[in-house]
Amino acid sequence: MTNRSDSGSISNIFGAFFEAWLVRQEHFLDELLSAQQRINEARDEDLRDLVYRVLLHYQQYYDEKSRIAQRDVFLVFSPPWFTSFERSLLWIAGYKPGLAFRLLTESVPDLCDGQRVRMARLMEETRVEERALNDKLAKIHESVAAPPLVDVARRYGRFANGEIVEEDVAIDELKSALESVLANSNFLRTTMATKLVDMLSSAQAVRFLAAVAQFQLKIRSLGLERDADEQRELNGGGGGKSPIGNW
Repeated sequence: MTNRSDSGSISNIFGAFFEAWLVRQEHFLDELLSAQQRINEARDEDLRDLVYRVLLHYQQYYDEKSRIAQRDVFLVFSPPWFTSFERSLLWIAGYKPGLAFRLLTESVPDLCDGQRVRMARLMEETRVEERALNDKLAKIHESVAAPPLVDVARRYGRFANGEIVEEDVAIDELKSALESVLANSNFLRTTMATKLVDMLSSAQAVRFLAAVAQFQLKIRSLGLERDADEQRELNGGGGGKSPIGNW
């Protein structure tokens, strides 16, 4: 049983991990952009090594997130380590897998016909899996007559005389169902990304992974700026929002 202080501790632990992970993400982006600039001179094995290290970096994120979800899955569905803007874009506690196809199309325009056929097939398979997971999540809501997950998470954290107010069996069943759908969604994200990278040349993979990192860090930056603007307004600071905050 997780109480509020435990959730706060778990949040702090993952928040610290995530901040350090983002610093490494920025370093990897620098490596990827540098590799792009010298792509014609770079050895293929060096590019492949960089791609492998970036994929391992993402796997570390999902491994840590899975460990946190086993301790408090509600926290993962309403992650305080993300900005409000980042949380507004989440699909089952992460980015929707289909987003990767848009980033790939924009960053790697030189796909050959065979690659396009394989990508189209993988895109359709991913859409099918996304719909299946959406259906599972809807059934979870229906089976427990639950409000949106964020509201469930908030209700779960209420106290009465120092103890969490909950129906043990119902909450345990809800946790188990959410853990399952979360694990399946993370598996879809990681396997789909691996299949995408496997169908690319090393140079194409570098460009794709650079686009993914740029997107993620841009969303993070926008979210932090928006949250800071909102906080200044709440504090009566005024001054209005910067143009980028309206992006």
